[in-house]
Amino acid sequence: MAVYFIGVDVGTASVRAGIFDQTGRLLQNATHEIKIWSPKGTKGDFYQQSSDDIWESCCKVIKEVVEGIDADSVAGIGFDATCSLVALDNEDKPITVSPTGEHEQNVIMWMDHRAVQETEVINALNHSAFQYVGGKVSIEMQLPKLLWLKRNLCETWYQTKKFMDLPDFLTWKATNSDARSLCSVVCKWNYIVDESGCHGWPSDLFELVGLQELLENNASLIGSNIKFPGSPQGSGLTFSVAHELGLKPGTPVGTSLIDAYAGALGLLACHADAPVDQRLALICGTSTCHMLSVSQPTFVNGVWGPYADVLLPGMWLLEGGQSATGKLLDHIVETHPCYTSLKERLPLTISIAEELSRILHTMSRPTGRPVSNLTKDVHVWPDFHGNRSPLADPNVKGMICGMTLDASEENLALHYLATIQGLCYGTRHIIESMRERDVEIGCLLLCGGLTKIDLFAVTMADAVGLPVVLPNKKESVLLGSAMLGACASTHFSSLNEAMIKMGGHGKTIQPNQQDRKFHDRKYRVFMKMLQDQKEYEKIMNSN
Repeated sequence: MAVYFIGVDVGTASVRAGIFDQTGRLLQNATHEIKIWSPKGTKGDFYQQSSDDIWESCCKVIKEVVEGIDADSVAGIGFDATCSLVALDNEDKPITVSPTGEHEQNVIMWMDHRAVQETEVINALNHSAFQYVGGKVSIEMQLPKLLWLKRNLCETWYQTKKFMDLPDFLTWKATNSDARSLCSVVCKWNYIVDESGCHGWPSDLFELVGLQELLENNASLIGSNIKFPGSPQGSGLTFSVAHELGLKPGTPVGTSLIDAYAGALGLLACHADAPVDQRLALICGTSTCHMLSVSQPTFVNGVWGPYADVLLPGMWLLEGGQSATGKLLDHIVETHPCYTSLKERLPLTISIAEELSRILHTMSRPTGRPVSNLTKDVHVWPDFHGNRSPLADPNVKGMICGMTLDASEENLALHYLATIQGLCYGTRHIIESMRERDVEIGCLLLCGGLTKIDLFAVTMADAVGLPVVLPNKKESVLLGSAMLGACASTHFSSLNEAMIKMGGHGKTIQPNQQDRKFHDRKYRVFMKMLQDQKEYEKIMNSN
């Protein structure tokens, strides 16, 4: 009998599901959009969602992908999601996290930056636990958001009986198991697993922050049963959920991963010439995460981790990141004066990215130079939503150098290319920070929406000077999530075996060495832009 595994991925703006066979072949997939609220008057710092809306969307896409599939052949399900914060009351119902008070809006999204002051207060403690998150707690982690709730929404704070990372919420809904993923609590909640293997909640940190009540009653509010990713959750699907999905009660459900980590799992399963501990996995979507699994704990300023056992058993994970990548490209394109007319003139069969690439190649042809050289006078520092790595500074701003009065499509194409280059130099900045700590990187593996842009992958290889591997199996995040279900099913003996059997091969893009000097010069400008921004700040803050 055929054996299938379901992967469910909750991203920033949509929920996706895919069903895979035991070789990792995708049979069918489905997508459903989810709601995002950004309350008026919050300066774009507040982003909220609904856990009910998300779960209903999960059910919808699962039902779509299992249509026509024998329920007996579905051997396991895995979930991944963004590292967003879910609040539930004593009846397990949503409770508001919004200043506007709507209870439906009970999820603080990962990209929510409301807790600026709380992040600064926490980081001023300079606690030893921070060495495992690059020296500073990020505004995108959960402690600052929890402290913000306590300070600003007292009723919500005292009425909430479950705070959960969104990936853990999904496995709880599916199985009624309150166990939490080691991935979520270590990477986003400051749960400690040290070099000696000791692990637990850092009670002194919680007390210093003023969140000690979260650890009362055996940490019932945030969880005390911590499980490795891919290990079985509870007794599998509950009867009611199985009935809703058209699956068998008890179908194994794997302990979840954060979405980017599921992508890393799928990417690292792809064959590449470099050893596993030299493969930097980039999950490129609204934001970009940079994942490297190493054999020894290595501490890099501004890079999260080292995290023990959060992805692969016995390995330590380093996580760099950029807070706005796909979202920044959309912003650059959609705010340009010619965007509306460009969109209106294109047929539905041609994307804006394809048309901008065509324009760039047309512009470069008479010059006899590579497309990259068109941006000699246009430079972008891409931190329009702060810097996650390696600066760990949410207050850094984006910069564009080389603006003119030109409002043509050619001008948009130049800004588009310069932004892609800026994002790639941001990755180079992260890689150089890792190399300063003697971390060796042999290649990059890419997945996510940005990899659909050919120009992005080619520019990445050239800008960082390393081979880029694009997996033949396009849905790396869904595949990684399905591997969690495969591991929980015991069809494979371990997550490593699931990776070997379900992974595949990819296409390698080698860097263009003839373009290296150009990118080296642009990278020098890139780093000078940061220095200049700091100097401007110093001037404006002087008496």
